[in-house]
Amino acid sequence: MKPEFSGIELGGCARSGATRTTCPYCGVGCGVIATAGDDGQFSIKGDPDHPANLGRLCSKGSALAETLGSEGRLLYPEIGGVRTDWNSALDLVAETFRQTVAEHGPDSVAFYVSGQLLTEDYYVANKLMKGFIGSANIDTNSRLCMASSVAGHRRAFGADVVPCSYDDLECADLVVLVGSNTAWCHPVLYQRLAAAKAARPEMKVVVIDPRRTATCEIADLHLPVRTDGDVALFNGLLAHLAETGTLDHAYIAAHTDGFAEVRGAVNGVSVSDVARQTGLSAVAIRRFFSLFERTEKVVTCYSQGVNQSSLGTDKVNAIINCHLATGRIGRPGMGPFSLTGQPNAMGGREVGGLANMLAAHMAIENPNDRERVQRFWDSPVIAHKPGLKAVDMFDAVADGRIKALWIMSTNPVVSMPDADRVRAAIEACPFVVVSDIEKRTDTTRLADVLLPAAGWSEKAGTVTNSERRISRQRPFRLAPGEARPDWWQLAEVGRRMGFAEAFAWSSPAEIFAEHAALSAFENEGGRAFDIGAHAGIDTEAYDALAPFKWPQRSDEASAERRLFADGRYFHPDARARFVAVQSTAPLRVSPDFPLVLNTGRVRDHWHTMTRTGRSARLSAHTAEPFAELHPLDAVEHGISDADLVELSAENGARVVLRALLSDRQSRGCVFVPMHWTGETASLGRVDTLVSPVTDPVSGQPASKHVAVTARRYVARAYGFAVSAERPEGLDTAYWAEARADGGWRVELGFDATVSDWESWARRVFAIPAEAEIARYVDLRGGDYRIAFFAEGRLLAALFVSAEPVAVSRSWAVSQLSCPHTDAARRQAIVAGRPGADRPDKGAIVCSCFAVGVNQIAAAARKGCRSVEAIGVELSAGTNCGSCRSEIGRIIDGTQTLAAE
Repeated sequence: MKPEFSGIELGGCARSGATRTTCPYCGVGCGVIATAGDDGQFSIKGDPDHPANLGRLCSKGSALAETLGSEGRLLYPEIGGVRTDWNSALDLVAETFRQTVAEHGPDSVAFYVSGQLLTEDYYVANKLMKGFIGSANIDTNSRLCMASSVAGHRRAFGADVVPCSYDDLECADLVVLVGSNTAWCHPVLYQRLAAAKAARPEMKVVVIDPRRTATCEIADLHLPVRTDGDVALFNGLLAHLAETGTLDHAYIAAHTDGFAEVRGAVNGVSVSDVARQTGLSAVAIRRFFSLFERTEKVVTCYSQGVNQSSLGTDKVNAIINCHLATGRIGRPGMGPFSLTGQPNAMGGREVGGLANMLAAHMAIENPNDRERVQRFWDSPVIAHKPGLKAVDMFDAVADGRIKALWIMSTNPVVSMPDADRVRAAIEACPFVVVSDIEKRTDTTRLADVLLPAAGWSEKAGTVTNSERRISRQRPFRLAPGEARPDWWQLAEVGRRMGFAEAFAWSSPAEIFAEHAALSAFENEGGRAFDIGAHAGIDTEAYDALAPFKWPQRSDEASAERRLFADGRYFHPDARARFVAVQSTAPLRVSPDFPLVLNTGRVRDHWHTMTRTGRSARLSAHTAEPFAELHPLDAVEHGISDADLVELSAENGARVVLRALLSDRQSRGCVFVPMHWTGETASLGRVDTLVSPVTDPVSGQPASKHVAVTARRYVARAYGFAVSAERPEGLDTAYWAEARADGGWRVELGFDATVSDWESWARRVFAIPAEAEIARYVDLRGGDYRIAFFAEGRLLAALFVSAEPVAVSRSWAVSQLSCPHTDAARRQAIVAGRPGADRPDKGAIVCSCFAVGVNQIAAAARKGCRSVEAIGVELSAGTNCGSCRSEIGRIIDGTQTLAAE
């Protein structure tokens, strides 16, 4: 069988002019316009007509054009690390999966997919696994971020429905942000909220988070709740609302069930009880309760701080309980609002991409739904029970129950809890297929078969954002090499397994039409997800499809409908359910492991940096993994700012990171970002520390409540280097590399003495023998600095010291792009500081405009005493706005120094 590679059939083609598409990062779902220039390069801007962002973009979205290079891409299929052709690779995958199912049964194989996939990709994967292989062993990395929201929605509403829209944030009088650093993780929503608050200063914002994050810049109240104290806080709120007569008894009676049990569960809960369980002051608790009590138009947004918990589903229902009890749902400016983490976690849920769901929001435990889906697909079998959720799936890989595994568009060796065990499980699995755009990841290294996937800008499909809005992703350039869309790869395997008729699509438009038709199939309003209006869509209409919110039934006009406005829900009796939840949080710390590890994102990076790591601009703000500690905790553990710090957990895993001391962190907690991999740091994979403890309902891991200990990591020598070429063969105890303008930057920590630094540098940075050298040596102080030059440009510079290297990183990086023809400039490199005529901008604060801390501080000293004034002077903070809180702290610092 010969695959057809027509770019038009596959949904990818080169386009001239401007293309409207959708950002591939978070769940905000921003519209993007990509424009091809005469030189073949692309420019990116926000789409002013897209209702999600109205032209705004964050730092990551603004830098998308910088991530389009083909360097490091997986370009061709490989078997056993050797290039092959598509036919050979697809035949091997199909035959191995077919034979494994024949010998060991359908549950011996599994797919692990991703919220980065498009809905069409997801649909094909789900159909193949559940309807033709006959197992529900398909789960997704969305299990790690949104599963508890799904479970909470289904318990309360009878369906996985997000009832709010982004407009509700702008018309609410009180917005409560729970476990959501919106300023960094959903920056465009934060911009919309900040603009609404500026226009209506009477609007109140409450942030509930153990850390004082950048989001707190617009907060009227910050509640630094103890880890997993959220259930106690919202149970206490419900008790307060009952005691103050704020409940909507008419709504409760007409539209809900289960209130009596919930009321009994919170009866007698006092403010002092809440204070004891949450670590909050009674004054702060009363202020929050009073705000919620007195304000009808309340939106409560929640994200990973709620979901990534062993109590995640209960947290979601504790929040929803408060909205149901007051009738503050289904109306403008009111409701519980789950902020989705990934660009298409919602789309994956719509097609049944989770192991415990069927397509089109149907229930795998419901025999009528199973029969309906099987009949629609005309499939030989249908999965009759839930499959293995992510943690359980990799347990089954580890113990040999799963013998063939296909991983798509995700990196579980980095992102799964107990990541070292996951790596060992994949390594031992008899047959592993990985589809990815990158050739070098921690997971692709373990594959028996590698399949090159088309990426953003190259493939066509749809995504669904946090407010249920479906938008097109459109291609505007050809995929490199032989990369192909995931849906095509899956369909080809389905055909080769003997199911040709069911997988005969020639375009993503045909898949979307089938998906839409299934959503409407025998759906008389009992299922929330219905986009039957698009069941007959053709390629031309699909290409022109404008963003729309579901549901859009075949018999409805295209106007958007507010769900729950009529008080009708999706349980069989059309009533919502209150869910009684217990407020006792787990205690995981101990004398040996006294700190609570909280993992999460940083401002300018995404997941495991396979995309954002390509941008030097995005790496400038945070270029190495770090551990954020409260200064008093650092003192107790003998750690100073900028030290290397080793964190270890009960499972024996350890990571080594840069210490960042901040009173924004709560005592007893440590925050570590999730982005660093074995490809970008020596010991930065923080999920190796995370134990596989999961929520009992959703199966979502508790990635924000892990007991660890910390100690200062003492190296024999510390180093920093910049290089025009990517370092190779790094053999140091600690290293962390990042792209930089003109090359790479790398932090180093040595646990053994290097006898010949020049030879070491020549090997690692591929320095030619004829390179010219500038050098500085201080044997007494332990300082060694060497720079290599060729043809008037800097090839590499290495700075070594007995203590963490005190060299301006941004200045050193800038030297890779500067001419170095005279001796004075070369000597300035090894001196580690610029000349007086070349001021150092300092560490980058504003990635959008590459503005450094020294520039901001200088402007503040000259009279720019507000964030707005800095924006006028330097443009910093005027694009995505996520650096505004940092700018404010710099201004405050200069004012404090002036006062002293």
